[in-house]
Amino acid sequence: MAEVVCLCNEVWDLDLREYLDAHPVSSIEELREQASICNKCMQCQDLVEAEIYQARMRRLQAQG
Repeated sequence: MAEVVCLCNEVWDLDLREYLDAHPVSSIEELREQASICNKCMQCQDLVEAEIYQARMRRLQAQG
């Protein structure tokens, strides 16, 4: 079941994963520059950073 990651910007976990898979980013700062995610109250920062890390691991496995 999908869950909200970034409440301020109404970003769902599935949408964030899809975005990160299509737009590889290496840091939360880079993501903030590219998209309206985790740029207001910052309470989702840990979740978003974990998703960035997981997306990076998926890319590495795909290169494998």
